[in-house]
This record gives sequence, C-alpha cells and structure tokens, in this order.
Amino acid sequence: MGFSGCATALVVAPFLVLTLIYACLWMPELPAAFFRSQELGAIATEIVAPKDELEAALEGASMENRTLIIAVLNKAYVEENAMLDLFLQSLREGEDTQFLIRHVLFVAVDERAFNRCRSLELHCYKFVTDGADISEEVFYISKGFNDMMWRRTLFLGDVLRRGYSFIFTDMDVMWLRNPFQKLHHEGEDLQMSCDFFYGNPLNNSIINTGFYFATPNNKTIALFDEWYASRNDSERLKDQDVLQRMMWGGGFVRLGLRVRFLETRYFSGFCQMSKDFREVVTIHANCCVSMKVKIIDLRNVLESWKMNNWNRTANATWPPVKGICLHGPSPKH
Repeated sequence: MGFSGCATALVVAPFLVLTLIYACLWMPELPAAFFRSQELGAIATEIVAPKDELEAALEGASMENRTLIIAVLNKAYVEENAMLDLFLQSLREGEDTQFLIRHVLFVAVDERAFNRCRSLELHCYKFVTDGADISEEVFYISKGFNDMMWRRTLFLGDVLRRGYSFIFTDMDVMWLRNPFQKLHHEGEDLQMSCDFFYGNPLNNSIINTGFYFATPNNKTIALFDEWYASRNDSERLKDQDVLQRMMWGGGFVRLGLRVRFLETRYFSGFCQMSKDFREVVTIHANCCVSMKVKIIDLRNVLESWKMNNWNRTANATWPPVKGICLHGPSPKH
C-alpha cells in the first residue's frame, strides 16, 4: 500500500468511529424497543388458556395435591333441615372434619340448589343437565334416579380427565371422622364402599357407589368411559348394578385396576352397621328408600354419636338406635 492509501485509511477510520458513536447516542429507542418486544414475547408464551367454569370450581375446592370431595345437590336436598343441613352438621361436629367443608364441591343440578349453596358460601358448581329434570326428590330405581346417576358418572369421568382425585359422597352419608386417614395409599386406583363386607378388602362382591375414592389415571378414565357407555345396554339397571356387573365380568382385571373395598367397620351403613362407634368413619343411609325416612334415622345417628363419642367408656358399641330403616348394629358384621 502506498503513502496515499495509508493516509486515506487514517482519515476514514476515525470517521467510522464517530459515526458509530453518533448512532448509539441519537437512536436509543431501537434497542430499548427491541428488548421490550422480546420481554412481551416471553410473557405471551406463558399465558395459558382461560379456565372454564368447572376447572375454576375444581381448583377452588381442591387441596394442594388436587384432591377434593364431590357431592350432588338438588332442590329437594337444600330445603331447611333437609339433607344438606344434616350433611354439613356431620362435618362440623365430626372429628377432624370441619376443615373438609372448604374442600367439598357441591354440584347443583338446579337453580334453587345452586342459590342455596352460594348463600351458605360453599364451593358450588351449576351442572347443566341437557334438559332432564332431576331437581325433585328422585326415588331409588326410578327413571329420574337412573338419569341422575348416569349424568353423575359422566361428570365424574370428566373430573378424572382433568387430573383430580376425589372422594365422591352421596348426601346421605354422615362424616363422623376424617376418611382420608383411613384410606390406603398403596397404589390403589379405586377405593369403594360396600353394602356388605365379607372380609377380603381386595375381593368383595357387593359394592356401593355412594362413597368412593378415585385416582386419575388412564385406567380409571377408561373405567368411567366404559361404565357410562354401558348405559345403553343396561336400560333396566342402575349405574351401581352396571359397575358391579362389569366387576363380576372381569372388567376391573382387564383394565388392570387396583381396587380396594372399604370395610364396613369403618365405612358403615344401614345395611351393615359398624359395631364400634369409636372406629366408624362414615355412616351411609343405604338399604333405605325415601329421603324423609333417611333424615329421621340419620338425625338419630348423629344424636347418638354426639352423646356417646364424648363418653369413652368400656361400652364400645352403638346404642340401640331405632328408626324406620335402622334398627341397631348389624349382626352380620
């Protein structure tokens, strides 16, 4: 390179440096705007789809481990001094059960039940029933009863698909102690109550779908899908009978389900009363038909519970609670 080329380079280089300095001093908006747009882009990628009403309700009622309690309400249950009041009374007066009220999602099938639920500041979800009227008291094995049970099965399958574990409880189950303390945690997919317990927690022939605990996974989701699909082939059977028929037919084994049947010593009912009120966790008004009758007998059960639970004497059996369906402890247990 000659002298003239070197001289030119010496002149141009400082000019380029000055140009770069000028650009940085007089155009600060570009880098700032760029980084702001990058930050907004990062935030946008974290935005999730808005929750629907059911997801919001489940999230609001569930514990930190995505577990909750689900019960179905209609306007017959929410009358004053009817089943809802009795159910809540049992939770308020039971041992280590009061805090569970805030983890119950009450699924209302009509406007009146929903409004009463909201007025009590409970967790409530209004369930759309596709025009079917299941708001009145429905009698066992009636068409209205079956319609309500099948819609319940469909709904609970949806809850499992959303990744929630739940205890489903009928409203005529009194919670005297915290049932989570008596449930097993050994990989069970389903833990189900029984009308009668015959001694083997892994094989029992008589089940009851009024109280059970389900864990979300592919096996339980498949079970609920098959269960609901079976309704069309089982017109004269209620949902509980269909599930029992599936179990007898090897459906549980085929799906690889691990099922535990809950002892009536702890999860009791009018069909087979627990002999020991110091051990009993829940009492279900099974083997009983009308709601009016159930309320009379369950109210007697709660009174006996309050009277005798605080008097921890050597007498560990239920007093002879007499009622229309309930006549005292079952000799079969």
